[in-house]
Formats: sequence, C-alpha cells, structure tokens
Amino acid sequence: MKLNKLSPKDFSLFNKFLSLKRHNLSNYALANILIWKGLFEISWIILDNNLCIFFKDSCGTFMYLPPLGCRPSRGLIEETFKIMDGLNKNRSFSRIDNVEEYDLSLFYTPVYKVRLKSNEYLYERERIVSLKGKRFKSKRGPYNYFLNHYKFSCRPLNPHRDKTDCLNLSRRWLEARKKDNSDILYRYMLEDSFNCQKIAFDYYKQLSFLGHAVKVNGKIKGYTLGFEINKDTFCVLFEITDRRVKGISQFIFRHFSSQLNNYKQINVMDDSGLDNLKRVKLSYRPFKLIPSYTVLKK
Repeated sequence: MKLNKLSPKDFSLFNKFLSLKRHNLSNYALANILIWKGLFEISWIILDNNLCIFFKDSCGTFMYLPPLGCRPSRGLIEETFKIMDGLNKNRSFSRIDNVEEYDLSLFYTPVYKVRLKSNEYLYERERIVSLKGKRFKSKRGPYNYFLNHYKFSCRPLNPHRDKTDCLNLSRRWLEARKKDNSDILYRYMLEDSFNCQKIAFDYYKQLSFLGHAVKVNGKIKGYTLGFEINKDTFCVLFEITDRRVKGISQFIFRHFSSQLNNYKQINVMDDSGLDNLKRVKLSYRPFKLIPSYTVLKK
C-alpha cells in the first residue's frame, strides 16, 4: 500500500481532518506536525475516510497521531498496524503516539497495551498576565528586575527579518545548555529542537504562527512563537532567551501571554521527561495536565 509524502498541496487536507473535532493536545495542529519534517519522513494515506499520518526515520515507522476522521473502527486500527509492521524490521517500533484520553476506549482490548507518554501543561492566561498572589512571587521578582534594569523593546516577530538573529541566539542558547549537561539524549533533543525552529521560520506565515521578539540594547535577546490549538487555547511552541539577561524569560512569557487576548488558556506542551523543565513548568501553577498516550500491540 503506497503512502503519500507530505507536501504543501496537502496542507488544506490535513487542516480539514484536524479540525473535524476539538483537540486539546498540541500535536493536533499542522504546525506541530510539519516542524518535524527535517527529522522524519512524513507520509499519509486515507483509509476508511480517516487520515492516517506516518513518521519514518532510521529506526522505523510509527503513527504520529491516531486516525483522524469519523471514529475509526478497530479494523482500521489493525490495518494501520499491518502497514507499520510491513515497513518495520523490528515490529516493536510500530505504535500510535499522541492518543487523547477520550479516544482510549478504542484500544481497551486484549490486542493492545496503552501507556502514558507525557502530560502537557495548561495555564489560565489571565493568571499568567496578572502574576498575582504568593504563588507567583518568585516570578514577579525577576520580571520587575528586567523592567527596572534593562533598556528594551518588544514587537511581533518578522520571520524574514528576524530569522537569522533568532537562530543565532538559539544556537548560543543550545551550546550553553550542552556545556551544562553531558547527557547524549538531551543533546540530541536540543539539536532536534533547533531543526524544528528553522522549519517554523520557513513556514511561519503559511502555518499562521504568532511570535514576539525582545530586544535589549538594540539586539534580540529573546523570542517566542506558537500557534492556535483551538479557539480557546494557544500553544507556546518555543521560548528562547539569553540566560545572561536576568528576568527576560519571565518577562517574555508574561508579555506574549498578554498579547493573546483571544485565548483563555496557554498550553506550553510537555516537559520532555526533563526534571528541570518540569520544575519550571510546574512553578507557573498549571490548572490542568493534559495526558497523551502511546498505543502498542501486546
């Protein structure tokens, strides 16, 4: 069975299927699919009126999302595993990632096993903007320090004008992180993130990204960008800052959130299994964790 490689002419088809029902996970947006095209070969096929999206790298092929469309049958799920098993030398690599909680009942059979993949952090936008109360005291301090000690300006990102400066900042941020952590997996994750950022800039307008840049003394020292998940929720995909500028991280997150007046909630994705990232995301007091699941065959 031949799979179709994802190309720009397919974007409208993907958006059609992604918008058939409301999703809360950041993975259910074309923006968060396409940014991986530098690391995976992305392909698709329509089966039983459902869009099935496959990712392939040197390890094998898996489904990035469960079938999108009308509620898929168990026969369709079995068909997608047959496709993956046919492509994978090691069938244990065959899996369906990023399954939302309300779709799990489809997989509660003796054939499949379900495991928690990650949790995404969801904040109330107004609380991030106000930073009121004792729970946000640790954020107000660095934020106010930035306001009082730096000459800065902030504006919406221009993907063409700002791309080089933002990616140079990101590369410096990445190298500094590498010096602090010798873990090989973490270093690979940093490089993966950098590749995704490059693609986000290339498709910035086409995928309706929104972002802001912060300049300190005339130079970009922080930038952030993201995309809409649903009419109530905006996802912050990247936030990169110069760690030598005290308080800029707290400033840019609050400032960007204040510009997203059309949304009630901010999704900052998962913590990639990193304890330090988990501590930071928990420190902003999420009101909800959104679970994402992986499904495999037993």
